[in-house]
Amino acid sequence: MRFVLLAGRILFALIFITAAPRHFSKEGIAHAAQLGTPFAGLLVPVSGVMAVAGGLSVAAGYKARWGAWTLAAFLIPVTLVMHAFWKLQDPALVHIQQAMFAKNLSMLGAVLMIAYFGSGPLSIDDGR
Repeated sequence: MRFVLLAGRILFALIFITAAPRHFSKEGIAHAAQLGTPFAGLLVPVSGVMAVAGGLSVAAGYKARWGAWTLAAFLIPVTLVMHAFWKLQDPALVHIQQAMFAKNLSMLGAVLMIAYFGSGPLSIDDGR
């Protein structure tokens, strides 16, 4: 069962690690600015660093509680700014952004559990 937790940490962290490169692209920064992100040229790359650092920390189980708090600090503003479905009029776009908002809330729940319980076995923090 120890491998289940390891697999879960890695699979969970992959969304942050694989999505992070877009935070450093002109397209990603422009998209965030279009959705109302203030200082997008600065904050979007910073959020990319947070996503990579937090994701790698959780995946490896190295300082996973700190990594989880980093991901929480990433998720809260990203969820509120990038998935603000309540600002939209098009029912199809509202539906998509509601789903993305709910997905981020579920990920926030997971990072809060990692922040509380830590990385578990088969992690650098565990030392086994």
